[in-house]
Amino acid sequence: MSALLFVLGVVVLAEALNKLERTCPCARGITPHQRLLAWLKAIAWSLLALAGAGALVGPFFDQVPPTLRELSMFAGFAVLIVRTRFKEG
Repeated sequence: MSALLFVLGVVVLAEALNKLERTCPCARGITPHQRLLAWLKAIAWSLLALAGAGALVGPFFDQVPPTLRELSMFAGFAVLIVRTRFKEG
């Protein structure tokens, strides 16, 4: 189960960093509403990046095995990410 969480963590971390790079909450010329939405998006992707990184380093620190809840959460995000990538072509 730890190996599966590791693989799912790689997918989530890679996508989170990719999306975070494209989020520009401090861009010039955007409305306050757009700025708020950009900041919320940046916070969300940052939290997902932290979770993905935690899944990657967890096995190296003798962390307890992942629960079904953790695996389900990571698998859900990974499936959504992969689905979106296939949908985009």
